[in-house]
Amino acid sequence: MPNFRRSILSFSLSFFALCSFAQTNTGPAKSGNPIFPGWYADPEGVLFGNQYWVYPTYSAPYEQQVFLDAFSSPDLVTWTKHSRIVDSTAVKWAKKAMWAPSIVEKGGQYFLFFGANDIHDSKKEVGGIGVAVANNPAGPFRDYLGKPLVGEIHNGAQPIDQYVFKDQDGQYYLVYGGWGHCNIARLKDDFTGFLPFPDGTTFREITPKGYVEGPTMFIRQGKYYFMWSEGGWTGPNYSVAYAVAKSPFGPFERVGKILQQDPNVARGAGHHSVIQVPGTDDWYIVYHRRPLTETDGNHRETCIDHMYFDADGAIKPVKITVDGVEARSLK
Repeated sequence: MPNFRRSILSFSLSFFALCSFAQTNTGPAKSGNPIFPGWYADPEGVLFGNQYWVYPTYSAPYEQQVFLDAFSSPDLVTWTKHSRIVDSTAVKWAKKAMWAPSIVEKGGQYFLFFGANDIHDSKKEVGGIGVAVANNPAGPFRDYLGKPLVGEIHNGAQPIDQYVFKDQDGQYYLVYGGWGHCNIARLKDDFTGFLPFPDGTTFREITPKGYVEGPTMFIRQGKYYFMWSEGGWTGPNYSVAYAVAKSPFGPFERVGKILQQDPNVARGAGHHSVIQVPGTDDWYIVYHRRPLTETDGNHRETCIDHMYFDADGAIKPVKITVDGVEARSLK
């Protein structure tokens, strides 16, 4: 075949292949999973204005885990990285293991709650749950208290994995705990400490059966949904379960598991948060998981999938996907 004929044929085949590729990608844009590159875990998903934000743990050995990044998106598909929104130079007492952030906006300021130092004996070690503050959700954040907000072990709960929950009456609570115990405490209006409960206690245990760590809480149709992680965070069976009650204090009876590994997709799906699109009953679950190719405990990715409820209000088992979710802008 003459050279010019081969060239024409090659061009025709390439053009056809390009057109075929374009035709198979004409559907709606999707986030894909993971939603952004890098090893990140324990994601806190939240809405500020018309932007989605995710605040994850930088998943690395504890001595390297001394900063937090954040990510923002207008549509769940395109994400912008905000590097080192806080680090151990801004929080002098945090020497290692800054993890599992939770953030709220109040009075035009952004309060970032985080765990640090992985303490095991609060009488000998400085660490626990801290607070940083900024005027922008992208930081830079500065230490708010100059010391941990929770620096002791109460009710057997290691002071990690904090979640800040706002109740319908406007009261903020800190829900936290590792080592199989979960506490709830009533935050002061300025987040500098806690208000005691009527019985005089400050830290009330609300641990349901099977609880390990990673609590989160939300309200739907007047019911309080309490969710947590089970299993070991480095293992394939890390997962999420939930309970429902009429109050943030329970009692919480375990309903069942709704997020776990899929041997065809990923392992160790857990430590999550949820996002509700305002004015709708559309919910997303933001979580981490480990790729099938990875065995390093710190090799975790942040992902997002849909979360649905049945007619009785039960959370349906979540299908973890490679595609993620469709683009969704906030109005």
